[in-house]
Amino acid sequence: MKLTILGGGGFRVPLVYAAVLGQRATRGIREVALHDTDETRLSAIGHVLAEQAQRHTAGPGSPAPARVTPTTSLDEALEGADFVFSAIRVGGLEGRIVDERLALELGLLGQETTGPGGVGYGLRTVPVALAVAERVRRLAPDAWVINFTNPAGLVTQAMQAVLGDHAVGICDSPLGLAKRAAGALGLGLSDVVIDYAGTNHLGWLHGLSSGGRDVLPDLLADRERLESFEEGHLFGADWLQSIGSIPNEYLWYYDFTRDSIARIRESGQTRGEYLRGQQTDFYAAVTASPQRAWQLWDAARRERNATYMAETRADDGTERTAEDVEGGGYEGVALALMGAIARDEPATLILNVRNRGVIPGLPDEAVVEVPCLVTAAGPATLPVSPLRGRELGLVQQVKAVDELVIRACREGSASLAVRALASHPLVDSVTVARQLWRGYRERLAPFYAGLR
Repeated sequence: MKLTILGGGGFRVPLVYAAVLGQRATRGIREVALHDTDETRLSAIGHVLAEQAQRHTAGPGSPAPARVTPTTSLDEALEGADFVFSAIRVGGLEGRIVDERLALELGLLGQETTGPGGVGYGLRTVPVALAVAERVRRLAPDAWVINFTNPAGLVTQAMQAVLGDHAVGICDSPLGLAKRAAGALGLGLSDVVIDYAGTNHLGWLHGLSSGGRDVLPDLLADRERLESFEEGHLFGADWLQSIGSIPNEYLWYYDFTRDSIARIRESGQTRGEYLRGQQTDFYAAVTASPQRAWQLWDAARRERNATYMAETRADDGTERTAEDVEGGGYEGVALALMGAIARDEPATLILNVRNRGVIPGLPDEAVVEVPCLVTAAGPATLPVSPLRGRELGLVQQVKAVDELVIRACREGSASLAVRALASHPLVDSVTVARQLWRGYRERLAPFYAGLR
């Protein structure tokens, strides 16, 4: 099989390659094609992957690693691909910094996928994602596209208009939440049936069944266990007991919006600004010392993971657990998805797929994030508890924004772009939405040239 990674010079690519190396004997991947528009980044990540392969093949009897072929030609990367991992960042980290800073300047949440930043990111990413989907349909018509590109639900929904069910979105947040919640009860993921529903970065854990009984109420009733893991500490036992579920960590930006804005401002730099500095240093260091590529990457990865969503821990100085700092997760979801489809190895995963009635109150074509049973035929959604009240209302509102973003990009409409910004629940004024749009057009003009 040929696996193509779009955004192949990205910092997280070695995580995917490590998963490929670890499962090489059973997955049958013969080639990993890395596509990126930046040759310097491609070269640096190539050095990291080469050392990973050497480390992996050091033991006797180890299988030969999949061949890595870096290229700046999208057609070359896609031709003959069986699976395409899409992890692109349109506008780079400079675009992310604008997303975050512009919102903060206007008194709004400055975050990559949640709030106005996610809308701005989507408006410049959807046209590129649609173009990629068209190229996949032409050059690799049977390929499955596994989308990591944020905003994952929005981008996956746009690509499905071209590729249908062969475009699937993934994120490690929901399974990470379920794993931590189950672990607090002394259980593993294989011991529970997960009842989780929502959209990407906007979902809730409603149940964990073990032995035919929902054990989530036991966890919610036990304050000490509830606050022993990240989401429990983040939201606090009182709030979780009040709502009777455990939200995805990104719901913190909706439930504690003022707190998050204040903490990001107090930090002195946005997440994008931090990553720009770290990644600039990393790529320069690897270029200067390619023989130390893996060591430099691993140190930067650990630091990056340790500071993830640092604003949510500002009150008491708590740090992420060693397991969370070790990081990873989404690459395991991706490889499990590949294995289930390519080798008919059934797996239950939480994925971004078409709704088709699994969450009442949302259109059938809306992409939702729910548990799925994946086989050679692809993902099939599993039953989940319905969203009610504020949960449903919030998801409906954000999905309506997604639909406006896709329409704006397809129709080249700046008016629809403003409507999308104004419709987001974390944007409190049409006037501010217009200011956001002017800011995007002024600071990132080339990426919004198609919207008039």
